Amino acid sequence: MLRTPPVLALGVMGFWLLTGCSSVYNATMEHVFGYEKRELLKKSVAALQEEQKDAQAEFTDALTQLKALYGFDGGELESFYGKVKTSHERCERQAREVQSRIEKMEKIARSMFAEWESELQEYRNANLAAASRAQLQQTRERYTQLSQTVRAAEAAMQPVLGQLKDNVLFLKHNLNASAIGALQGEAAGIQQQIEELLRQMNASIAESDRFIQSLPK
Repeated sequence: MLRTPPVLALGVMGFWLLTGCSSVYNATMEHVFGYEKRELLKKSVAALQEEQKDAQAEFTDALTQLKALYGFDGGELESFYGKVKTSHERCERQAREVQSRIEKMEKIARSMFAEWESELQEYRNANLAAASRAQLQQTRERYTQLSQTVRAAEAAMQPVLGQLKDNVLFLKHNLNASAIGALQGEAAGIQQQIEELLRQMNASIAESDRFIQSLPK
């Protein structure tokens, strides 16, 4: 088996890092390092899982900060404002990372399924072709379920981010004790939204696990 010279490998990876182009990365991994699209997809789903776990941690922290804010009974309001603002910014950043990972996963999946479909025409043995087509259908169905689940979890982030931003803006414009009283009236709603989001993200992560396990070894 031919091995890629270390200098060439470093050069290719350096080019990818400079360009930041996912298509260059996919081509490099598949053609230079020998990864198949199935393995690329598996790695992409695993990477998405990690981003979702990071997002869970950020939204959990946001919930903690909000509970502390709603329980305010004296102290430095600016400190509370700073913590809630920072938490919101981190949640927004992590939500963008999750979205980016989903888009990369979907691009790889489209490429894999298109290639698989095309290669079905190359079979000469009808039985093997039928078995491969059945496996393609099963994999596509499992992937569709995965895609729907991760997209639902991603969509659930948006109203939570909106509520967090509202809290941040209200505190910024009304940095006094009466502002806390007004926000307390919204406490139950946003806390319930965050808890539901965390449940959906758990379901999404579990679905990712099932999909990875279902792929041929």
